[in-house]
Amino acid sequence: MTYRLIAFDFDGTLADSFDCFLAALSQALRLHGFRDVDDTLVATLRGLSARDIIRALDVPTWKVPRVTLDMRRLMQQRIADVTLFPGVAETFDALAARGVRIAIATSNSEAVVRDRLGAHACRHVGHFACGIPLFGKSRRLRALAHDAGLRTTDVLYVGDEIRDADAARRANVAFQGVAWGYTAPATLQQHCATPLLARFDALLDIV
Repeated sequence: MTYRLIAFDFDGTLADSFDCFLAALSQALRLHGFRDVDDTLVATLRGLSARDIIRALDVPTWKVPRVTLDMRRLMQQRIADVTLFPGVAETFDALAARGVRIAIATSNSEAVVRDRLGAHACRHVGHFACGIPLFGKSRRLRALAHDAGLRTTDVLYVGDEIRDADAARRANVAFQGVAWGYTAPATLQQHCATPLLARFDALLDIV
């Protein structure tokens, strides 16, 4: 399948930020008086959807936005600990050379994304859809297609979480999961129509 626009999630897809995420999540939960995240719970969380994670942490729905806001703030303080997975810049170069447009669709901030991607990779990114609410990606994916003058079927979304796959499905956008992200590969695969990518540059073989 030839896609004219590929949108990427950031955390867990482009950026190796899981340890940073866990530290920020634990601190944010403690700030709000909720349970901490221990090693046993981490293994459980990696097999759950975002909604089930919230339930497992016993965070009331009305409290989620505040906890999420604090977690993002705490993650930004750890920005230096976040690195890109191997092959990101080179794959962006190859996609751009083929005329494929690139976008970012993430809950993280644009400042963090630009800082960690670096100027070389960022020059290929035509649109940054950042700061997306926890369950707001489907609307933003449709908006990306509309703003680019494309049909949703011309767009591929690459991500590492169940909510990424769900958002793509609701937006009528194709989805490609990765095996190195936040969600356990066996769990994510159950929500994907195609095999997960085992390495980043393998994306070039399917688009």
